[in-house]
Amino acid sequence: MRTLSLTTLALALPGMAFAQDAVQVDGSSTVFPVSEAFAEEYQIATGNRVVVGVSGTGGGFKKFCRGETSFSGASRPIKTEEADLCAENGIEFLEMPVAMDALAVIVNPENPLTCMSIEELKTAYETEAQGKIDNWNQLNTEYPDQPLTLFGAGTDSGTYDYFTFAVIGEEGASRGDFTATEDDNITIQGVSTDPDAIGFLGLAYVEENRGRVKPLEISYNGGDCVEPSTENAASGTYQPLTRPLFMYVNKAHLDEMPNVEDFAKFFFDPAHAIDLVSSTGYLALPEAAFTAAEKKIAARKTGSFFDGGSKVGVTPDDLLAAN
Repeated sequence: MRTLSLTTLALALPGMAFAQDAVQVDGSSTVFPVSEAFAEEYQIATGNRVVVGVSGTGGGFKKFCRGETSFSGASRPIKTEEADLCAENGIEFLEMPVAMDALAVIVNPENPLTCMSIEELKTAYETEAQGKIDNWNQLNTEYPDQPLTLFGAGTDSGTYDYFTFAVIGEEGASRGDFTATEDDNITIQGVSTDPDAIGFLGLAYVEENRGRVKPLEISYNGGDCVEPSTENAASGTYQPLTRPLFMYVNKAHLDEMPNVEDFAKFFFDPAHAIDLVSSTGYLALPEAAFTAAEKKIAARKTGSFFDGGSKVGVTPDDLLAAN
C-alpha cells in the first residue's frame, strides 16, 4: 500500500486548516488507491487540497446522498435504493466509469491449491454454509481434511456486493460467520498468516502483496482455469469476477464549487488519467472513454446506466457506451 500521505492525513486530522475547504472524496476501499493517486497529483499540480475517505461503497453512498461529499468511489453501480435516497435529498449525480478490476480469491502460499471453481466458492460462502461448511474437503473431496477459515469484504463494500452477486447469484446473500472487513489489509493479514484461510478482495491489493498471499485461478461454468489479471479482465476471459469501477460526482457541487469541477476535469483528462489509473494496478479504460467522460462533465449528464445494480460480463466497450 502507499505510505500515509497528506491526502490521508487530511482525513485523519479534520481540524487542520485546509480540510474544510478541501474537495471531499469518499467511498470504496477498492477505488481508494485510484482516488489517492489522483488527489496527490492534483494537489501537487494546483496546491488545492483533496480529502480522501474510505467508508466502503455503501457507506460512501450514504454520505454522498446526504450531500456530505462531492465524489464517491464505487466498486459497483449505485443501487436503486441509494439512487432514491439521493433523489429524496435533491442530489443529482454523474456516473463516471474509471477502470476495470478483477476480484481475486486468495489463499496462503503454503496451500497447494492453484484453481477453484465458482461452484466451490458458492459452497464455501453461501448462506446455507453457515455453521455447516467448515472444512476444505466439504468443498471438494479431493481437498485436504483441514479446517476452513474464511475472510472477505465487509457488507458495506461493493466488493462484497459484487462477489455475492457473481458467485452466489444474489447480491448480499452470504453466510454471516466469516471475517468480513472494509479494510482489505485485514484480509491480506489473515490469509497470509493462516495456511487454512481463503479470502476475496480486489486484485490491486493482491498485486501489492504477492508472496504474502497466492491468488487462485478460477473456473467458470466448467471452463478452463483462468488467472486473475488486468489482461484477462480486459479480454473478458476472467469471468465472472471482472467488474468496472466508478466515480460518482455531485452535479450541484460541480456547478457551485470551482475546485470540484477543476478536480473532476483533472480526474478525467486522458492526457494523464490513463497513466495514473494504470500506476495503481487497475486496467485503465481506453482514451475514448475518458474523452466521453469529459463531454459528460461539460454537459452535466446525470443518471445511471446500470438500472440499479451490478451486471456480470461488463466490458470496456460497455462502459464506453455508458458514457
